[in-house]
Amino acid sequence: MSSTSAVQPLRGQDAMHPDGQYSALAKLFHWVTVPLMGLALASGLVIRFIKDDPKMPFYALHESIGLLILALAVMRLAWRGISRPPALPDHLPASMRAAAAGVHHALYAALILQPLLGFFTTNAYGFPLQGATAFLGFIDLPKFMEPWEGLAVALHWAHSIIGWLFLPLLAAHIGGAIFHHAIRKDGTLMRML
Repeated sequence: MSSTSAVQPLRGQDAMHPDGQYSALAKLFHWVTVPLMGLALASGLVIRFIKDDPKMPFYALHESIGLLILALAVMRLAWRGISRPPALPDHLPASMRAAAAGVHHALYAALILQPLLGFFTTNAYGFPLQGATAFLGFIDLPKFMEPWEGLAVALHWAHSIIGWLFLPLLAAHIGGAIFHHAIRKDGTLMRML
């Protein structure tokens, strides 16, 4: 009997995925989140310029997208607890591992905090997702508080700050994927494809 054990292959490792790959469900969560993030960011940037009549349905759309992103983020984290992603490959330096972990943790935190802040902001302004502004247009969500202007303003500022922080976080995430694929030519990007 040999004293060395056989090396276990990475999950999903093949010629296209030399560093293994995420599960099909993890990939689905990721790629459904991408267009929703685009819509949420775009609508968040232009919402202040919308005139009064269509503004409330526009807010409802923006908030509905945000709550969908929240649900996906929670499901993604739950799935990560059940189905661990493949470990980062040994060829990545410690600094890249730390940068990847930092960006991923910050993105997950923002994906959860941002929709919650938005939801509580509209509640504090006195506009719960009910009636004409219901979630997805037809699901009334509970009202969590009476209007509270001071809290609404503070929550709105926090929501805006995290919204702007998404831009450098997404730039770092996408830039890192491109760097690994185009410059390092390793299998990092392929793990999610």
